[in-house]
Amino acid sequence: MGEPWRGERRFRFVGDAAGGAEREGLELRVPEVPDPQYGMYAWPCAAVLAQYVWFHRSALPGRRVLELGAGVSLPGIVAAKCGAEVTLSDSEELQQCRDISQRSCIMNQLHHVPVIGITWGRISPQLLALDPIDIILGSDVFFDPKDFEDILTTVSFLLEKNPHAQFWTTYQVRSADWSIEALLYKWRLKSIHVPLHSFSADKEHLASSSLPSRHTIEMIIISSATSDGT
Repeated sequence: MGEPWRGERRFRFVGDAAGGAEREGLELRVPEVPDPQYGMYAWPCAAVLAQYVWFHRSALPGRRVLELGAGVSLPGIVAAKCGAEVTLSDSEELQQCRDISQRSCIMNQLHHVPVIGITWGRISPQLLALDPIDIILGSDVFFDPKDFEDILTTVSFLLEKNPHAQFWTTYQVRSADWSIEALLYKWRLKSIHVPLHSFSADKEHLASSSLPSRHTIEMIIISSATSDGT
């Protein structure tokens, strides 16, 4: 970890959980490095997905969670703090992104959380060796259309091995012409749209941060088309 950590962003999650009036708080820090690599700082989609994880925290203890393209890993860090058994991953070619995932764990006293290399579209030994998974997380992984099929290839592989798992993902609307519907059909997957207001994420500022600001963010849950995904 030779990269100097030049900054950090703080988040404070508070509020009611799904199905109850429980009120508690969670404060986190994640590192930020000015760098052209996407995974080196928190993106607007990460705050929205982390809010969804926080909202459903009562369902997380003991659940097995994998975050893809984790970078600073905000959603995965929230899941781990809420009692999930989390594995963070980023590309095998991007050591600096895996380093910043590890740094996020250290900053939040999560020394037990493993960080592994998984490259979208590649069936690697790391991917094959994964333990069973209940939830896959991915914030803004649908950033570049050239990666869409590789992402869904990996997700399809994981859901085939874990047919009752779900892929929780947020994306920023950048073009009305971009769509994954044909790829979902090709890989025998289905998706449902999750309205942001349903988990208190329809705001410009979440978790006492400046994110997601005025960006248009959407959330979907992807599961196997041959399973209930429950």
